[in-house]
Amino acid sequence: MRLRTSALVAAVTALVLSAWVPATAAQGAEEGSAARPGDIVDSAPSAFHPLPGQPTGTRAWKVHYRSTTADGAPNVVSGTVIVPQDGRTGPRPLITYAVGTVGLGDSCAPSNNLPYGTAMEANLIQQLTLRGWAVVVTDYEGLGTPGLHTYTVGPSAGHAVLDAARAAIRLPEAGLGADTPVGIMGYSQGGQASSWAAELQGSYAPELKVKGTATGGVPADLMKVAAFNNGSYGSGLIFMAAAGQDAAFPELKLDSYLNPAGRALVEGMKENCVAIDSIAGSFKRISDLTTRDPLAQPDWQARLDQSRLGRTAPAAPVLQYHALGDELIPYAVGRQLRADWCARGADLQFDTVLLGEHVSGVITHSPAAANWLADRFAGRATHPDC
Repeated sequence: MRLRTSALVAAVTALVLSAWVPATAAQGAEEGSAARPGDIVDSAPSAFHPLPGQPTGTRAWKVHYRSTTADGAPNVVSGTVIVPQDGRTGPRPLITYAVGTVGLGDSCAPSNNLPYGTAMEANLIQQLTLRGWAVVVTDYEGLGTPGLHTYTVGPSAGHAVLDAARAAIRLPEAGLGADTPVGIMGYSQGGQASSWAAELQGSYAPELKVKGTATGGVPADLMKVAAFNNGSYGSGLIFMAAAGQDAAFPELKLDSYLNPAGRALVEGMKENCVAIDSIAGSFKRISDLTTRDPLAQPDWQARLDQSRLGRTAPAAPVLQYHALGDELIPYAVGRQLRADWCARGADLQFDTVLLGEHVSGVITHSPAAANWLADRFAGRATHPDC
């Protein structure tokens, strides 16, 4: 598909490690206790503005918290905890929110943009805080913390989403507790992250009271998504994803596959955000920027397969939605994830967004996703359609 440049920009823009410890790390850990995933390393007051200076009636904190890489090593991730100041008493639901693609540069991290009204999904997040729900937004591994962002590495992202919920619950100022009902929400890159969180929660964070996951536009099979976008206006996402996989698994040696033009593109992507990265990489074929195709190599295929969803049924109910006309993440990929989860006994409702494409899918269906989560918090029956 060929869209005008303005549509291109709109479409894609919506889409550290344990050794690094700030000087204030001891403030966030209990004396003498072993560090756990979700423990807060440090926290500081922040702010939440959907637009510059727009009041929201919330308090916010930037946190650094402990999490886990895709290979099981401890790391530190940053994020933002947002709590409405509405006088509510009793349990307040918490949404652990996974944003879509923002870029690879540290300046793109949600925690660096939510205080200033420059975060792309801030208006969607505000619709949740207006319901009285607390929200925690992870920055993901390597986005705003040392190292490169491990973009599209599913297990790492799932850990970061779940540990963000743990961190919010353990932040005393947030006023949440161990019995806090939790919802998981995300779209596009956030759809991958939220879906991985849903699959991992039963084994990785079983103590969380997860009531449901609303996930959309999910790139459940990265090999199929790459083949679909090769040479299209979404092809820049392929090279961003390759850089993210290489950051998580340096033995892949991405640089050894790139020609000079490919190296220049990827190095630029590491410093910029999605609007620039996607335009710079658009309408490029993998063969234009490489001396040989890394995706044809067994080691790359094995690592990408580790991020494929659908092998484990989420423990809590799921609302999955996908735009029929999605031009970045094929609708068929979403349907295959549905089939895989259904075959494993998931409590799953699948919504097809009949009108629109990738970005409009999250805009038009976010209210329905939030309503579905509200029903889960209220204890209403699900309506699975497997």
